[in-house]
Amino acid sequence: MPNAPASQHYLRRLGLWDAAAIVIGGVIGAGIFRTPATVAERTSSGGALLALWVVGGLLTLCGVLCYAELGARRPQAGGTYVYLREAFGQLPAFLFGWTMALINYPGSVAAVATTFADYACAAIGLPVLWVKPLAVGAIVFIVTVNLFGIRAGALVQNLFTVLKLGAVALLIVVGLVIAQGHYGVAFAPDTTHVPAGSFVGALLPVLFAYGGFHYLNDLAGEVRDPQRTLPRALGLGMATVVVCYVLVNFAYLAGLGHAGLAASTAPAAELMRRMFGPHGATVIAVGIACSTFGYCSIAIAGGARVLQVMSADGMFFRPIARIEPRTRAPQFALAALGIWAIFLILSGSFGALLDYTTVGEWLAHAFGIATIFWYRRKLKSEPSPYLVPLYPVLPMIFVVTVLGVILATAINDPRNAGMSLLIIALGVPVFYLWRHRLTRSPDNDGV
Repeated sequence: MPNAPASQHYLRRLGLWDAAAIVIGGVIGAGIFRTPATVAERTSSGGALLALWVVGGLLTLCGVLCYAELGARRPQAGGTYVYLREAFGQLPAFLFGWTMALINYPGSVAAVATTFADYACAAIGLPVLWVKPLAVGAIVFIVTVNLFGIRAGALVQNLFTVLKLGAVALLIVVGLVIAQGHYGVAFAPDTTHVPAGSFVGALLPVLFAYGGFHYLNDLAGEVRDPQRTLPRALGLGMATVVVCYVLVNFAYLAGLGHAGLAASTAPAAELMRRMFGPHGATVIAVGIACSTFGYCSIAIAGGARVLQVMSADGMFFRPIARIEPRTRAPQFALAALGIWAIFLILSGSFGALLDYTTVGEWLAHAFGIATIFWYRRKLKSEPSPYLVPLYPVLPMIFVVTVLGVILATAINDPRNAGMSLLIIALGVPVFYLWRHRLTRSPDNDGV
Protein backbone atom coordinates (compact mmCIF):
# COMPACT_ATOMS: atom_id res chain seq x y z
CA MET A 1 0.00 0.00 0.00
CA PRO A 2 1.24 3.49 -0.79
CA ASN A 3 2.17 5.84 2.00
CA ALA A 4 2.20 9.60 2.26
CA PRO A 5 5.32 11.35 0.99
CA ALA A 6 8.09 11.55 3.56
CA SER A 7 7.86 15.34 3.59
CA GLN A 8 4.29 15.10 4.82
CA HIS A 9 4.39 14.48 8.52
CA TYR A 10 3.00 15.96 11.71
CA LEU A 11 4.95 18.10 14.15
CA ARG A 12 4.96 17.33 17.87
CA ARG A 13 3.46 20.46 19.40
CA LEU A 14 1.22 19.14 22.19
CA GLY A 15 2.48 19.17 25.78
CA LEU A 16 1.23 17.31 28.85
CA TRP A 17 -1.60 19.72 29.66
CA ASP A 18 -2.73 19.83 26.03
CA ALA A 19 -2.79 16.03 25.91
CA ALA A 20 -4.58 15.66 29.26
CA ALA A 21 -7.16 18.24 28.14
CA ILE A 22 -7.86 16.10 25.07
CA VAL A 23 -8.55 13.09 27.29
CA ILE A 24 -10.81 15.09 29.62
CA GLY A 25 -12.59 16.84 26.77
CA GLY A 26 -13.03 13.64 24.79
CA VAL A 27 -14.77 11.89 27.68
CA ILE A 28 -16.80 14.68 29.30
CA GLY A 29 -19.47 15.75 26.85
CA ALA A 30 -23.17 15.89 27.61
CA GLY A 31 -23.42 12.43 29.20
CA ILE A 32 -22.64 13.34 32.81
CA PHE A 33 -25.38 15.98 32.74
CA ARG A 34 -28.04 13.43 31.70
CA THR A 35 -26.90 9.82 32.14
CA PRO A 36 -27.02 9.72 35.99
CA ALA A 37 -30.83 9.87 35.85
CA THR A 38 -30.92 6.75 33.66
CA VAL A 39 -28.52 4.96 36.00
CA ALA A 40 -30.68 5.95 39.00
CA GLU A 41 -33.74 4.39 37.33
CA ARG A 42 -31.89 1.06 37.21
CA THR A 43 -30.52 1.05 40.76
CA SER A 44 -32.14 0.78 44.18
CA SER A 45 -30.00 3.20 46.20
CA GLY A 46 -27.52 6.02 46.04
CA GLY A 47 -24.80 3.71 47.32
CA ALA A 48 -25.35 1.28 44.44
CA LEU A 49 -25.34 4.15 41.95
CA LEU A 50 -22.05 5.54 43.25
CA ALA A 51 -20.54 2.05 43.25
CA LEU A 52 -21.44 1.72 39.56
CA TRP A 53 -19.64 4.94 38.67
CA VAL A 54 -16.58 3.82 40.63
CA VAL A 55 -16.60 0.37 39.00
CA GLY A 56 -17.10 1.90 35.55
CA GLY A 57 -14.22 4.28 36.18
CA LEU A 58 -11.88 1.50 37.29
CA LEU A 59 -12.76 -0.63 34.26
CA THR A 60 -12.14 2.31 31.97
CA LEU A 61 -8.80 2.97 33.67
CA CYS A 62 -7.81 -0.60 32.74
CA GLY A 63 -8.42 0.32 29.11
CA VAL A 64 -6.62 3.64 29.48
CA LEU A 65 -3.50 1.94 30.85
CA CYS A 66 -3.53 -0.41 27.86
CA TYR A 67 -3.89 2.49 25.45
CA ALA A 68 -0.98 4.15 27.24
CA GLU A 69 1.28 1.21 26.34
CA LEU A 70 -0.03 1.09 22.76
CA GLY A 71 0.51 4.82 22.35
CA ALA A 72 4.02 4.58 23.77
CA ARG A 73 4.83 1.72 21.39
CA ARG A 74 3.41 3.44 18.32
CA PRO A 75 3.31 7.21 18.98
CA GLN A 76 1.90 8.17 15.59
CA ALA A 77 -1.33 9.53 14.16
CA GLY A 78 -4.16 7.07 13.60
CA GLY A 79 -4.34 5.36 16.99
CA THR A 80 -6.39 2.16 16.89
CA TYR A 81 -6.26 2.04 13.08
CA VAL A 82 -2.46 1.76 13.24
CA TYR A 83 -2.50 -0.93 15.95
CA LEU A 84 -5.04 -3.07 14.08
CA ARG A 85 -3.17 -2.70 10.78
CA GLU A 86 0.10 -3.82 12.30
CA ALA A 87 -1.25 -6.63 14.47
CA PHE A 88 -4.13 -8.07 12.45
CA GLY A 89 -3.69 -6.76 8.91
CA GLN A 90 -5.16 -4.17 6.58
CA LEU A 91 -8.73 -5.56 6.47
CA PRO A 92 -9.51 -5.20 10.22
CA ALA A 93 -7.87 -1.77 10.17
CA PHE A 94 -9.99 -0.74 7.19
CA LEU A 95 -13.18 -2.00 8.87
CA PHE A 96 -12.29 0.13 11.88
CA GLY A 97 -11.81 3.18 9.68
CA TRP A 98 -14.91 2.36 7.66
CA THR A 99 -17.07 2.14 10.78
CA MET A 100 -15.49 4.85 12.93
CA ALA A 101 -13.90 7.53 10.77
CA LEU A 102 -16.58 7.43 8.07
CA ILE A 103 -19.68 6.83 10.22
CA ASN A 104 -19.27 6.97 13.99
CA TYR A 105 -16.96 10.00 14.28
CA PRO A 106 -18.98 12.29 11.97
CA GLY A 107 -22.22 10.91 13.44
CA SER A 108 -20.98 11.74 16.95
CA VAL A 109 -19.94 15.21 15.83
CA ALA A 110 -23.33 15.82 14.23
CA ALA A 111 -25.21 14.58 17.31
CA VAL A 112 -23.14 16.50 19.86
CA ALA A 113 -23.08 19.66 17.72
CA THR A 114 -26.88 19.49 17.69
CA THR A 115 -26.88 19.07 21.47
CA PHE A 116 -24.59 22.10 21.72
CA ALA A 117 -27.00 24.11 19.58
CA ASP A 118 -30.01 22.97 21.66
CA TYR A 119 -28.43 24.21 24.89
CA ALA A 120 -26.99 27.34 23.31
CA CYS A 121 -30.42 28.30 21.97
CA ALA A 122 -31.98 27.62 25.37
CA ALA A 123 -29.36 29.79 27.08
CA ILE A 124 -29.65 32.66 24.61
CA GLY A 125 -33.40 32.39 24.14
CA LEU A 126 -33.35 31.61 20.41
CA PRO A 127 -36.22 29.66 18.79
CA VAL A 128 -35.82 26.01 17.76
CA LEU A 129 -35.39 26.89 14.08
CA TRP A 130 -31.91 28.21 14.98
CA VAL A 131 -30.67 24.80 16.18
CA LYS A 132 -29.49 23.36 12.85
CA PRO A 133 -27.86 26.59 11.60
CA LEU A 134 -26.05 27.00 14.92
CA ALA A 135 -24.87 23.37 14.87
CA VAL A 136 -23.58 23.80 11.32
CA GLY A 137 -21.88 27.05 12.29
CA ALA A 138 -20.14 25.33 15.21
CA ILE A 139 -18.68 22.67 12.93
CA VAL A 140 -17.55 25.24 10.37
CA PHE A 141 -15.83 27.23 13.12
CA ILE A 142 -14.08 24.17 14.59
CA VAL A 143 -12.88 22.93 11.21
CA THR A 144 -11.63 26.41 10.29
CA VAL A 145 -9.64 26.72 13.51
CA ASN A 146 -8.09 23.28 13.05
CA LEU A 147 -7.04 24.15 9.49
CA PHE A 148 -4.43 26.43 11.07
CA GLY A 149 -2.77 23.51 12.83
CA ILE A 150 -2.90 21.52 16.05
CA ARG A 151 -1.76 24.42 18.24
CA ALA A 152 -4.74 26.56 17.19
CA GLY A 153 -7.08 23.64 17.84
CA ALA A 154 -5.42 22.93 21.20
CA LEU A 155 -5.89 26.53 22.36
CA VAL A 156 -9.63 26.29 21.70
CA GLN A 157 -9.77 22.85 23.29
CA ASN A 158 -7.91 23.94 26.43
CA LEU A 159 -10.28 26.87 26.89
CA PHE A 160 -13.40 24.73 26.62
CA THR A 161 -11.92 22.03 28.85
CA VAL A 162 -11.47 24.63 31.60
CA LEU A 163 -15.04 25.85 31.05
CA LYS A 164 -16.53 22.34 31.22
CA LEU A 165 -14.56 21.57 34.39
CA GLY A 166 -15.92 24.83 35.79
CA ALA A 167 -19.48 23.66 35.03
CA VAL A 168 -18.79 20.32 36.72
CA ALA A 169 -17.30 22.05 39.78
CA LEU A 170 -20.33 24.34 40.00
CA LEU A 171 -22.70 21.34 40.05
CA ILE A 172 -20.67 19.68 42.80
CA VAL A 173 -20.71 22.81 44.98
CA VAL A 174 -24.43 23.44 44.43
CA GLY A 175 -25.38 19.85 45.29
CA LEU A 176 -23.37 19.94 48.52
CA VAL A 177 -24.80 23.33 49.50
CA ILE A 178 -28.39 22.17 48.93
CA ALA A 179 -27.75 19.11 51.11
CA GLN A 180 -26.65 21.44 53.93
CA GLY A 181 -24.46 18.83 55.56
CA HIS A 182 -27.04 16.01 55.35
CA TYR A 183 -24.90 13.99 53.00
CA GLY A 184 -26.24 10.67 54.22
CA VAL A 185 -29.22 11.16 51.92
CA ALA A 186 -26.90 10.38 49.02
CA PHE A 187 -26.58 6.76 50.23
CA ALA A 188 -30.20 6.26 51.31
CA PRO A 189 -32.04 3.33 49.68
CA ASP A 190 -35.03 3.95 47.43
CA THR A 191 -38.39 2.29 47.99
CA THR A 192 -38.81 1.68 44.26
CA HIS A 193 -38.46 -1.98 43.28
CA VAL A 194 -35.64 -2.65 40.83
CA PRO A 195 -35.69 -5.99 38.95
CA ALA A 196 -32.87 -8.45 39.53
CA GLY A 197 -30.14 -8.20 36.94
CA SER A 198 -30.66 -4.48 36.40
CA PHE A 199 -27.15 -3.81 37.73
CA VAL A 200 -25.66 -4.90 34.40
CA GLY A 201 -28.16 -2.77 32.50
CA ALA A 202 -27.22 0.20 34.68
CA LEU A 203 -23.52 -0.34 33.95
CA LEU A 204 -24.04 0.13 30.19
CA PRO A 205 -24.78 3.88 30.25
CA VAL A 206 -21.98 4.36 32.80
CA LEU A 207 -19.41 2.80 30.46
CA PHE A 208 -20.74 4.79 27.52
CA ALA A 209 -20.34 7.99 29.56
CA TYR A 210 -16.69 7.04 30.17
CA GLY A 211 -16.00 6.52 26.44
CA GLY A 212 -13.88 8.86 24.34
CA PHE A 213 -10.46 8.43 25.96
CA HIS A 214 -9.04 6.99 22.72
CA TYR A 215 -8.98 10.34 20.90
CA LEU A 216 -5.55 11.20 22.30
CA ASN A 217 -4.07 8.13 20.60
CA ASP A 218 -5.50 9.35 17.28
CA LEU A 219 -3.41 12.50 17.77
CA ALA A 220 -0.30 10.76 19.14
CA GLY A 221 1.79 11.91 16.18
CA GLU A 222 1.59 15.48 17.48
CA VAL A 223 2.45 14.88 21.15
CA ARG A 224 5.87 15.98 22.39
CA ASP A 225 8.04 13.31 24.05
CA PRO A 226 5.20 10.82 23.46
CA GLN A 227 6.71 7.85 25.31
CA ARG A 228 6.51 9.87 28.54
CA THR A 229 3.67 12.26 27.80
CA LEU A 230 1.05 9.81 26.49
CA PRO A 231 0.93 7.52 29.56
CA ARG A 232 1.01 10.49 31.95
CA ALA A 233 -1.68 12.42 30.06
CA LEU A 234 -3.96 9.39 29.74
CA GLY A 235 -3.61 8.58 33.43
CA LEU A 236 -3.97 12.18 34.63
CA GLY A 237 -6.87 12.93 32.31
CA MET A 238 -8.86 9.79 33.08
CA ALA A 239 -8.26 10.03 36.84
CA THR A 240 -9.63 13.58 36.69
CA VAL A 241 -12.72 12.36 34.84
CA VAL A 242 -13.40 9.56 37.34
CA VAL A 243 -13.13 11.93 40.29
CA CYS A 244 -15.41 14.46 38.58
CA TYR A 245 -18.01 11.83 37.68
CA VAL A 246 -18.17 10.33 41.17
CA LEU A 247 -18.39 13.76 42.84
CA VAL A 248 -21.05 15.01 40.41
CA ASN A 249 -23.18 11.95 41.07
CA PHE A 250 -22.72 12.42 44.80
CA ALA A 251 -23.87 16.03 44.36
CA TYR A 252 -26.95 14.92 42.40
CA LEU A 253 -27.85 12.42 45.11
CA ALA A 254 -27.19 14.91 47.92
CA GLY A 255 -29.26 17.63 46.28
CA LEU A 256 -32.09 15.61 44.68
CA GLY A 257 -32.08 12.26 46.49
CA HIS A 258 -32.03 8.93 44.65
CA ALA A 259 -35.76 9.01 43.85
CA GLY A 260 -35.56 12.62 42.68
CA LEU A 261 -32.60 11.84 40.44
CA ALA A 262 -34.36 8.83 38.94
CA ALA A 263 -37.46 10.92 38.19
CA SER A 264 -35.56 13.82 36.65
CA THR A 265 -35.20 14.29 32.89
CA ALA A 266 -32.54 16.99 33.29
CA PRO A 267 -30.85 16.56 36.71
CA ALA A 268 -28.18 19.22 36.17
CA ALA A 269 -30.76 21.86 35.28
CA GLU A 270 -33.04 20.81 38.13
CA LEU A 271 -30.21 21.02 40.65
CA MET A 272 -29.27 24.50 39.48
CA ARG A 273 -32.90 25.59 39.38
CA ARG A 274 -33.38 24.61 43.02
CA MET A 275 -30.45 26.80 44.01
CA PHE A 276 -30.75 29.79 41.70
CA GLY A 277 -34.22 29.58 40.14
CA PRO A 278 -34.67 29.93 36.35
CA HIS A 279 -31.31 31.70 36.04
CA GLY A 280 -29.59 28.58 37.37
CA ALA A 281 -30.94 26.48 34.49
CA THR A 282 -29.63 29.09 32.06
CA VAL A 283 -26.17 29.02 33.64
CA ILE A 284 -25.87 25.24 33.38
CA ALA A 285 -27.19 25.34 29.82
CA VAL A 286 -24.19 27.54 28.99
CA GLY A 287 -21.91 25.06 30.76
CA ILE A 288 -23.31 22.09 28.83
CA ALA A 289 -23.00 24.03 25.57
CA CYS A 290 -19.31 24.64 26.33
CA SER A 291 -18.79 20.98 27.23
CA THR A 292 -20.38 19.67 24.03
CA PHE A 293 -18.57 22.21 21.86
CA GLY A 294 -15.24 21.08 23.28
CA TYR A 295 -16.05 17.44 22.51
CA CYS A 296 -16.81 18.28 18.86
CA SER A 297 -13.40 19.94 18.53
CA ILE A 298 -11.61 16.78 19.70
CA ALA A 299 -13.71 14.36 17.63
CA ILE A 300 -13.11 16.35 14.44
CA ALA A 301 -9.36 16.61 15.05
CA GLY A 302 -8.99 12.92 15.94
CA GLY A 303 -11.26 11.60 13.22
CA ALA A 304 -9.44 13.64 10.57
CA ARG A 305 -6.11 12.02 11.52
CA VAL A 306 -7.60 8.55 11.11
CA LEU A 307 -8.96 9.50 7.68
CA GLN A 308 -5.60 10.94 6.68
CA VAL A 309 -3.69 7.79 7.69
CA MET A 310 -6.22 5.57 5.88
CA SER A 311 -5.75 7.65 2.75
CA ALA A 312 -1.97 7.49 3.06
CA ASP A 313 -2.37 3.68 3.02
CA GLY A 314 -4.39 3.95 -0.20
CA MET A 315 -7.60 3.01 1.58
CA PHE A 316 -9.40 6.28 0.89
CA PHE A 317 -9.22 9.08 -1.67
CA ARG A 318 -5.58 10.05 -2.09
CA PRO A 319 -6.01 13.86 -1.69
CA ILE A 320 -7.29 13.23 1.87
CA ALA A 321 -3.77 11.98 2.74
CA ARG A 322 -2.23 15.41 2.17
CA ILE A 323 -0.77 17.24 5.17
CA GLU A 324 -0.47 20.98 4.53
CA PRO A 325 3.28 21.79 4.68
CA ARG A 326 2.96 25.11 6.53
CA THR A 327 0.38 24.29 9.22
CA ARG A 328 1.03 20.51 9.25
CA ALA A 329 -2.73 19.97 9.41
CA PRO A 330 -4.65 17.34 7.39
CA GLN A 331 -6.74 20.07 5.80
CA PHE A 332 -8.56 17.93 3.23
CA ALA A 333 -9.40 15.32 5.86
CA LEU A 334 -10.71 18.00 8.23
CA ALA A 335 -12.84 19.50 5.48
CA ALA A 336 -14.19 16.11 4.40
CA LEU A 337 -15.15 15.11 7.94
CA GLY A 338 -16.77 18.50 8.58
CA ILE A 339 -18.78 18.42 5.35
CA TRP A 340 -20.01 14.89 6.04
CA ALA A 341 -21.03 15.82 9.61
CA ILE A 342 -22.90 18.88 8.30
CA PHE A 343 -24.74 16.69 5.80
CA LEU A 344 -25.79 14.37 8.63
CA ILE A 345 -27.09 17.34 10.63
CA LEU A 346 -29.12 18.69 7.74
CA SER A 347 -30.49 15.25 6.86
CA GLY A 348 -31.25 14.38 10.48
CA SER A 349 -29.87 10.86 10.00
CA PHE A 350 -27.10 10.99 12.62
CA GLY A 351 -29.25 9.50 15.38
CA ALA A 352 -29.81 6.26 13.50
CA LEU A 353 -26.14 6.08 12.48
CA LEU A 354 -25.00 6.39 16.08
CA ASP A 355 -27.46 3.71 17.21
CA TYR A 356 -26.25 1.44 14.43
CA THR A 357 -22.52 1.89 15.15
CA THR A 358 -22.50 1.55 18.95
CA VAL A 359 -21.60 -2.15 18.82
CA GLY A 360 -18.94 -1.41 16.20
CA GLU A 361 -17.38 1.24 18.42
CA TRP A 362 -17.05 -1.10 21.37
CA LEU A 363 -15.80 -3.94 19.17
CA ALA A 364 -13.09 -1.54 17.99
CA HIS A 365 -12.12 -0.90 21.62
CA ALA A 366 -11.98 -4.63 22.37
CA PHE A 367 -9.87 -5.50 19.33
CA GLY A 368 -7.73 -2.41 19.78
CA ILE A 369 -6.81 -3.46 23.31
CA ALA A 370 -6.34 -7.05 22.13
CA THR A 371 -3.45 -5.91 19.92
CA ILE A 372 -1.40 -5.52 23.10
CA PHE A 373 -1.16 -9.33 23.30
CA TRP A 374 0.24 -9.39 19.74
CA TYR A 375 2.83 -6.71 20.56
CA ARG A 376 3.94 -8.50 23.71
CA ARG A 377 4.27 -11.84 21.89
CA LYS A 378 5.73 -10.77 18.54
CA LEU A 379 7.90 -7.86 19.62
CA LYS A 380 9.62 -9.22 22.69
CA SER A 381 12.92 -7.79 21.50
CA GLU A 382 11.42 -4.32 21.08
CA PRO A 383 11.37 -2.67 24.50
CA SER A 384 8.44 -0.40 25.32
CA PRO A 385 9.02 2.75 27.38
CA TYR A 386 5.76 2.02 29.21
CA LEU A 387 4.22 -1.35 30.10
CA VAL A 388 0.70 -1.80 31.41
CA PRO A 389 0.85 -3.10 35.01
CA LEU A 390 -0.56 -6.49 35.99
CA TYR A 391 -0.33 -7.81 32.44
CA PRO A 392 -2.21 -9.82 31.18
CA VAL A 393 -4.90 -9.31 33.85
CA LEU A 394 -5.85 -5.70 33.09
CA PRO A 395 -6.14 -6.13 29.29
CA MET A 396 -8.19 -9.30 29.81
CA ILE A 397 -10.52 -7.54 32.26
CA PHE A 398 -11.14 -4.77 29.77
CA VAL A 399 -11.63 -7.01 26.72
CA VAL A 400 -13.95 -9.43 28.55
CA THR A 401 -15.97 -6.57 30.05
CA VAL A 402 -16.37 -4.82 26.70
CA LEU A 403 -17.46 -8.07 25.02
CA GLY A 404 -19.96 -8.50 27.83
CA VAL A 405 -21.28 -4.97 27.21
CA ILE A 406 -21.65 -5.81 23.51
CA LEU A 407 -23.52 -9.02 24.30
CA ALA A 408 -25.84 -7.22 26.73
CA THR A 409 -26.46 -4.50 24.15
CA ALA A 410 -27.25 -7.09 21.48
CA ILE A 411 -29.73 -8.83 23.79
CA ASN A 412 -31.43 -5.59 24.82
CA ASP A 413 -31.45 -4.07 21.33
CA PRO A 414 -30.96 -6.77 18.67
CA ARG A 415 -32.09 -4.53 15.81
CA ASN A 416 -29.43 -1.88 16.30
CA ALA A 417 -26.77 -4.47 17.11
CA GLY A 418 -27.63 -6.33 13.91
CA MET A 419 -27.46 -3.13 11.87
CA SER A 420 -24.08 -2.34 13.42
CA LEU A 421 -22.69 -5.73 12.42
CA LEU A 422 -24.21 -5.33 8.95
CA ILE A 423 -22.46 -1.97 8.48
CA ILE A 424 -19.16 -3.57 9.47
CA ALA A 425 -19.77 -6.49 7.10
CA LEU A 426 -20.53 -4.14 4.20
CA GLY A 427 -17.02 -2.79 4.61
CA VAL A 428 -15.54 -6.14 3.51
CA PRO A 429 -16.56 -5.93 -0.18
CA VAL A 430 -15.72 -2.22 -0.18
CA PHE A 431 -12.22 -3.06 1.03
CA TYR A 432 -11.61 -5.61 -1.73
CA LEU A 433 -13.12 -3.38 -4.41
CA TRP A 434 -10.96 -0.47 -3.29
CA ARG A 435 -7.84 -2.61 -3.17
CA HIS A 436 -8.59 -4.01 -6.65
CA ARG A 437 -9.05 -0.50 -7.97
CA LEU A 438 -5.80 0.54 -6.32
CA THR A 439 -3.76 -2.26 -7.87
CA ARG A 440 -5.19 -1.50 -11.32
CA SER A 441 -4.61 2.26 -11.08
CA PRO A 442 -1.79 3.31 -13.45
CA ASP A 443 -0.19 5.62 -10.88
CA ASN A 444 -1.15 3.40 -7.93
CA ASP A 445 -2.35 6.42 -5.99
CA GLY A 446 -5.64 5.15 -4.62
CA VAL A 447 -7.63 7.98 -6.20
